[in-house]
Amino acid sequence: MKDSHSASYAAAGVDIEAGYKGVQLMKEHVARTVVPGVVSGIGGFGGLFAPDLSGMEEPVLVSGTDGVGTKLRVAQLMGEHSTIGIDCVAMCVNDIICCGAKPLFFLDYIAIGKNDPEKVASIVSGVAEGCVQAGCALVGGETAEHPGVMAPDDYDLAGFCVGIVDRKKMIDGRQMKAGDTILALDSNGLHSNGFSLVRKVLDVEHTDLNARPQELDGALGNELLRPTAIYVQPVLAAIEAARVYGISHITGGGFYENVPRCLPHGLSAKIDKSALHIPPIFSMIQRLGDIPERDMFNTFNMGTGMVLIVDKDDVDQAVSALAGKGHDAHVIGEVVSGDGGVELL
Repeated sequence: MKDSHSASYAAAGVDIEAGYKGVQLMKEHVARTVVPGVVSGIGGFGGLFAPDLSGMEEPVLVSGTDGVGTKLRVAQLMGEHSTIGIDCVAMCVNDIICCGAKPLFFLDYIAIGKNDPEKVASIVSGVAEGCVQAGCALVGGETAEHPGVMAPDDYDLAGFCVGIVDRKKMIDGRQMKAGDTILALDSNGLHSNGFSLVRKVLDVEHTDLNARPQELDGALGNELLRPTAIYVQPVLAAIEAARVYGISHITGGGFYENVPRCLPHGLSAKIDKSALHIPPIFSMIQRLGDIPERDMFNTFNMGTGMVLIVDKDDVDQAVSALAGKGHDAHVIGEVVSGDGGVELL
């Protein structure tokens, strides 16, 4: 945009040319995400995508949107912006996979106090990596400079994805029944939920994030910034290999809010707490914050990033398919008759 420059706008705090530079820097990252169906590159007024509908009787588009929440503050304190985009993608694609939808494309939105092209490109590199892991394309986005509204170093990140599923293959709980098995896909840590509580308990504004607490294998900041696991490819494989009747993404609200979202009327979930694989960071937070156990399970994923409800006769097939895509799964409970709640024993 060689002729685009506004001295007046720059004096007001908006650097148009920095925005153009950011777009140029991020193009190499976006190129990594190109999949069949992408029609346009970034830079236009809209991202174009032509989905392959072959073999589908009744294609249904599924959309999801989310942000990263206050985990962003940890990234800002650490000066590390290359992984937070993975979280943004994960929070969206892990949601739409719950109904069996394959993600097609993703768009991001970055609001920033002062446009720093290198920082923006670093953020987008994480978004691109998340899209590669999910098998979808990054077809566009927006960077908005907000001088006077946000501090120069502050930014917020949100995203939006669209996926597709054949209606007859949608995961909607209709076939679920008492006796079905509940599988847990382990999380790799906190993911992107409960960080307002995490930041309060750990006092991240005044704590050395490079310190290595005895409970953890590495620096505290690195543990807090560990990117959310993306479960798309493993779950799609499990759906093909086994009868999967329900899927829940364990995000804000923990077990008590998210597991019931995939249960039909008349069924409840009975979960064995001793079967869960709970990483040390959760015990550390509970101890330092003196947090009741129920609040922990109502706020955090507690080591389980995704729950699958499968036919009891298909457990081995599901576990094998998940393992083949690099995610271990294990039995944590069963579906029982009830009022739609969750019982943790």
